[in-house]
Amino acid sequence: MCGARTSSDPLEGRCTRRTLVKTGATALVAAAAPSPLLARSAKAPRVGRYTGLVEDGVLAFKGIRYGRAERFARAVPEPWEGPGVTATTFGPICPQRGMKDEPQSEDCLYLNVWTPEANPAARRAVMVYFHGGAYTSGSVTDPLTHGAKLAARGDVVVVTVNHRLNALGYAWLKPFGGRYADSGNLGQLDLILALQWIRDRVAAFGGDPARVMVFGQSGGGAKIATLMAMPEARGLFHAAATMSGQQVQASGPMHARARTQAFMAALKLAPDDVESLRAMPVERLVEGLGATDPEMGGGPVYFGPVLDMTNLPRHPFWPDAAPQSLGVPMILGNTRDETRAFLDPRGARLAGLSWDNLAERIGREVKIDLDPAWVSAQYRAQYPDWPVERIFYAATTAGRSWPGQVIEADARAAAGAEATWVYQLDRPSPLDPLRGAAHTDDIPYVFGTLDAPGSYSGTGTAAQRLSQAMMGAFAGLAKTGRPGIADWTPYRLPERATMIFDDAVRVENDPRRWQRELWALAPYVQPGS
Repeated sequence: MCGARTSSDPLEGRCTRRTLVKTGATALVAAAAPSPLLARSAKAPRVGRYTGLVEDGVLAFKGIRYGRAERFARAVPEPWEGPGVTATTFGPICPQRGMKDEPQSEDCLYLNVWTPEANPAARRAVMVYFHGGAYTSGSVTDPLTHGAKLAARGDVVVVTVNHRLNALGYAWLKPFGGRYADSGNLGQLDLILALQWIRDRVAAFGGDPARVMVFGQSGGGAKIATLMAMPEARGLFHAAATMSGQQVQASGPMHARARTQAFMAALKLAPDDVESLRAMPVERLVEGLGATDPEMGGGPVYFGPVLDMTNLPRHPFWPDAAPQSLGVPMILGNTRDETRAFLDPRGARLAGLSWDNLAERIGREVKIDLDPAWVSAQYRAQYPDWPVERIFYAATTAGRSWPGQVIEADARAAAGAEATWVYQLDRPSPLDPLRGAAHTDDIPYVFGTLDAPGSYSGTGTAAQRLSQAMMGAFAGLAKTGRPGIADWTPYRLPERATMIFDDAVRVENDPRRWQRELWALAPYVQPGS
């Protein structure tokens, strides 16, 4: 998994981000609703002390502060009452190594709301989006995740959330004393604070606090999986959807401490000089994020949720699905060609790929310890007509980006979870023939942002119909606890029913069974854990 567009994502090792054609009995239940009435003050809509704007036919309130925090400390909520605020532009994003064109600040606890009408009696379902980028980078300012089209066509309230990332949100400092007791999971606690704000405030924007769905792509999905094992998140959301984003295990505290020490060494700090780390300019702290990870054998240092036994008392999906999550209806999705997004078919890592070096190239990328020469031979025997590049991407996707979803879906099914639905995006990009159906390509279909910068979907009739299907499926889950496609069969063992989102939308049982069984011969170890 990876983040919005391009980033380095340890959850996937290294990385960065279809038309309901009716077949059989498939039917779209949650079709786009007529445009709802706007609030009375359409020119300058106001909710509480926040003045927003009209955007694409809905009301938008951007850059609403939901909390404040000192460095490495738990955030406190922002009061609802106070001086008037003009909420028409996004707040600053968390400091990070990328996205230098965006305003960055440690003061980054802001959310954004799009609503068809700011009417407390409306009680529309609420869809809350967490962005990708692992736990290191990214932001909901990405045009792919602007919420106006989803709010209008899905007839829902859309909320998107920024929070603390990388060392600011996940450095493990608890060994330095009680004032750092919540470190390692501060970014997660920010999301919980945002969900508490939504519980208490979203009704004023026309939302229903009893129907809150969280959804997220890549690292955003991983954050959701982690929340499903955090006691303080219990009851704050009622449905969930993860898009190429899984968190089977969290980081262990000893690995997390080694990473913090490597980070401090890169900043030329003594191993116990936490006070300098707390006081240094944030620009210098960000420079230290380039430190080499001591546990993953290369790449930038990983910061993510830590098994601290208080805020996160167990792994999200090991040895089983967290019991508190079993009553939450959930969609889990993946794309067929995940790794084409971050193993560039035009880049150096694919240059010179041949049958002679296929095994070595596969071995560099996968996260399951099987002999790559044997894997290569198995793929060639199973798919004799496939060219070398197709086998490379199929194997690296199935051995790197897909296993976490299989583990989570199987764990929920085995535990008798409330309801689980699984999808696979198969529709290839019509704009880039080498991209296939890659990581992040499901985002514009769900948000309806087909024409946004960074979208590979195209804007033709096929893309629009698939967007209607996926948007309806997600909005349906938010509204009713079931996807808005009538015959999307729940995921159960051993059938493993999977919705294929392509130009023809259809359900298939266990569509990549051979690959799933091959990679299940050895355990998957979550990068970063």
